Amino acid sequence: MKTTNRRIRPTLRSVLGRGHLSVALLAVGLVGISLTVLGVLALQVYANHNLHLIARSITYTVEAAVVFDDSVAASEALALIASTEEVADAKVFNNEGEQLAHWQRNDSGMLAHLESQVATALLDEPVNLPIIHQQQKVGHIELIGQGRSLLLFLLGGLGGILLCMVLSAVIALYLSRRLLGDIVRPLRALASVAHAARRERRFDRRVPEAPIAELNELSNDFNALLDELEVWHSHLQSENQTLAHQASHDSLTGLPNRAFFEGRLSRSLRNAARQQDHLALLFLDSDHFKQINDSLGHAVGDEVLISVADRIRAQLREHDLVARLGGDEFAVLLTPLQSRSDAELIAEKIVASMKLPVQLDSGSSIATSLSVGIAFYPQDGTDPASLLDAADAAMYQAKRKHRGHWQVAQTERSATEIKNRS
Repeated sequence: MKTTNRRIRPTLRSVLGRGHLSVALLAVGLVGISLTVLGVLALQVYANHNLHLIARSITYTVEAAVVFDDSVAASEALALIASTEEVADAKVFNNEGEQLAHWQRNDSGMLAHLESQVATALLDEPVNLPIIHQQQKVGHIELIGQGRSLLLFLLGGLGGILLCMVLSAVIALYLSRRLLGDIVRPLRALASVAHAARRERRFDRRVPEAPIAELNELSNDFNALLDELEVWHSHLQSENQTLAHQASHDSLTGLPNRAFFEGRLSRSLRNAARQQDHLALLFLDSDHFKQINDSLGHAVGDEVLISVADRIRAQLREHDLVARLGGDEFAVLLTPLQSRSDAELIAEKIVASMKLPVQLDSGSSIATSLSVGIAFYPQDGTDPASLLDAADAAMYQAKRKHRGHWQVAQTERSATEIKNRS
């Protein structure tokens, strides 16, 4: 019969018995201090968050008064909210920095002074938020919290802490020679690992073995739980990445979809306006795709779209973006753009890449082509909608003239600039 040489660990009950319940008293003191500190931290986060919410509510309330520069209405709206919330001081300014309204709590005495000190130490002061009207800043507010809840909690917590400290000091004299840390060290190790897992998502850490049987079993169970959490967290990250990619990309071609493209276009236009750069937008449409889809079936149509997407992508530069907008429509964002000829050269390369027939999985081939419209920023449009419309119109003009070619947008602004250059 095979025997295993296992070291017998003392039970938790025997360890607690040797301490005559004194360990429990010390634990109460330590837990009281920890809970008070954690409570203050949690209340601080809550109070700061609540102060920002109050500030945001005030900005919405006084927005109309600031727009019309109405000091009386701003003061009434400010007092209506600030007087019912934990606010010590609130000011409303217009866009020129002139103060429109001011509200201040009139509390006095020692308690009010302590509230002010606590608010200064624990709250984000002052909270400064802009007042937005129709996506434009029309003013701002400055808000200082009162700190009453924090003070009351601190006073109660300090009383509990003082009591725990006195009790712990008395008990420590008795336990200093008997408590060897058989309970404290494993619990601290477990708390440290739990803290790392909760705050830092460190699911790779493990609790070391404990000298007490019950605590060692708890550590093993906790480590097993961490193993499951680590697998779950890795799987969740992978799922999130997959879902994020599916939400922003076309499932057939793997290209970015319309939402992704329009978001990138908006950001690129803002950067171009700020840095006075140029960019170009290409709108592409497959010629005779409907006839291919109707006569040969959707499966062949899908093969054609995949091949078209690959050929477009192969003609672009490293930082250019191609997206499938829907059906047989594609769009290309060329940025940065040094000259108009760069965009025309890329459009020509894309059109030329379609001259070779598309090879199908069945072994046959089919000929298709692309009509391309080109619009330039800022000549043909300064916002995503106008730029897309200009490129779309140019594409249809190319189709009317000769399918399988590219055409530059002819807006009034671009025509004027071309005439001026000539």
